[in-house]
Amino acid sequence: MAICREFYFPSSDGSSRIHAAEWTPESGEIIGVLQIAHGVAEYGMRYAPFAEFMTEHGFAVVANDHLGHGLSAEKDTDTLYFGPRDGWKHVVDDMYALRCRTKEKYPNVPYFLMGHSMGSFLTRTYLICYPGTVDAAIIMGTGHQSPAIVAGGRAIAKAAGKRHGFQAHSPRVEVLAFGAYNKAFAPNRTEVDWLSASDNNVDAYIADPLCGQKASIGLFYEMLGGIRFISTPKNIASMNLNTPILFISGDKDPVGEMGKGVKRAYEAFRRAGVRDVELKLYKGLRHEILNEDCRAVVYNDLWSWIEKHL
Repeated sequence: MAICREFYFPSSDGSSRIHAAEWTPESGEIIGVLQIAHGVAEYGMRYAPFAEFMTEHGFAVVANDHLGHGLSAEKDTDTLYFGPRDGWKHVVDDMYALRCRTKEKYPNVPYFLMGHSMGSFLTRTYLICYPGTVDAAIIMGTGHQSPAIVAGGRAIAKAAGKRHGFQAHSPRVEVLAFGAYNKAFAPNRTEVDWLSASDNNVDAYIADPLCGQKASIGLFYEMLGGIRFISTPKNIASMNLNTPILFISGDKDPVGEMGKGVKRAYEAFRRAGVRDVELKLYKGLRHEILNEDCRAVVYNDLWSWIEKHL
């Protein structure tokens, strides 16, 4: 059994508190650290099963709830919102703050970073902004949109934000962001069938009060700005090119355009000169590969890659 400790630390936005959790082996012997960055409309503690798996291999695992998410969100808010200014930057800076706190506690072991979905875009931003501060990174459930699509989406979000306020929810912006994801799996049982081929996982997500909130216009605007930033070749090239990278996704994940967007991201890293970059796609799996029925296979594949880079 893993030992789990929850705590808070100050956000870089200067006013919020960030909720985080740390899982450690009962033995207390730590051979490495894994930090996890979660996606939109979820939270860090959702990764407890994988964290417990990693503690069985001697890892400490940490995950925080991003601004506006989970227990880092303000009470009684019904939309996901990073804040009025520089939200994407604050979220990435919070990830770095957690890394510094954790690295100080475990200074002499390898440090891995893993980001899923929105967390994958945040992780790619982190690798650009804080090069060389982690020993390896796993990028899960990611995509790589064209600059024109990103610019168009951001312009729509900006106009909607000026009209309704960036803290508001816009059904039109929501449809533009996520509306097409379920189409590939019609007829649909739920609005989030695209998340997983496992009905049990989809139902658990829907039933979880800390999952599934509506994203604010501001969150979409900030995230699209982050995606634009990480898609710029000169920014990708400014990463530490010696940091090993694993891209891993389901080949039926609409966020990654059924594998096509993941491959474009992988090729962008190769063109930038990343010396150790791998790509793995799972046939038939959707967005949440850590929660699919065959998750034991995914867990073991991730451990094999991590072990190879210890």
